[in-house]
Amino acid sequence: MTLAFVLTVPASEAELASDALWTLGVAAVEERTAPEHGDHAGLEDHFVELWTSLGTDVGAVARAAESFSSRWRWRTVEVDPTVVESWRSHAVPSWVDRELVIVPAWRSVDVPGSVVRVDIDPGAAFGLGDHPTTVLSLRLLKEVWWPGATVLDVGCGSGVLGIVAARFGSPYVEAIDISVAAIEATTANAERNDVAGVVTASTRPLADVTEPFDIVVANLLAPVVVDLATDLRRVVAPSGALIVSGVLSERHDHVVEALSPMRVVRTMTRESWAALLARH
Repeated sequence: MTLAFVLTVPASEAELASDALWTLGVAAVEERTAPEHGDHAGLEDHFVELWTSLGTDVGAVARAAESFSSRWRWRTVEVDPTVVESWRSHAVPSWVDRELVIVPAWRSVDVPGSVVRVDIDPGAAFGLGDHPTTVLSLRLLKEVWWPGATVLDVGCGSGVLGIVAARFGSPYVEAIDISVAAIEATTANAERNDVAGVVTASTRPLADVTEPFDIVVANLLAPVVVDLATDLRRVVAPSGALIVSGVLSERHDHVVEALSPMRVVRTMTRESWAALLARH
């Protein structure tokens, strides 16, 4: 079974809704005009449908959609898998910087031996590694990482952040997500990049994580970061670093406040997104 995720939103909020979907790591978003019916008919601001894929786990899809505006409506539609997979022919490598590149696993690409190459297939999970929030998170991770640092990837999606940390040389990386599809994709990608012995992926709730980590990364939506802030702070080692993204570059004061008493010591932006680095 292949499911399309359809988000119906006012046209004036289509860009905001698309950004929310991109933050979840979707591979593509198609905008269509929504049929006029029921309470949509006759309104000045017409509605549009945003079609994408969030995997086949309906429960995980519902949980991912919990942070969406109450004005937005969503549904799933069973579709032809060949249509859903057509985006793969257009996927290209994502260069984080000159020393790190994320490559679609099905692409044949020549990369210099001095470059850290990570091959990713998102499968039914979220994230090919090219969204601005992922690139920002990777750049901050690269800045703060040190040999021997343990890493916790909260909301791991396809496993990009945790696998990159493992490729850098982290001795232990834990990747957690509410989606079973994300765990399957992360496990497969860890094996694909020869770090299966380093990366542990599971649906363990963040609230159940008791051990501290040197670096915690959480590339999520701002409302989710705020909801998880207490636990995110708790699992960062005293001398460690917390990286959060999925927040808007011009509107994230509430995220900074939620992370207090940790201090945001670095903010990095790309397009309309920001990633924050916080320390105790």
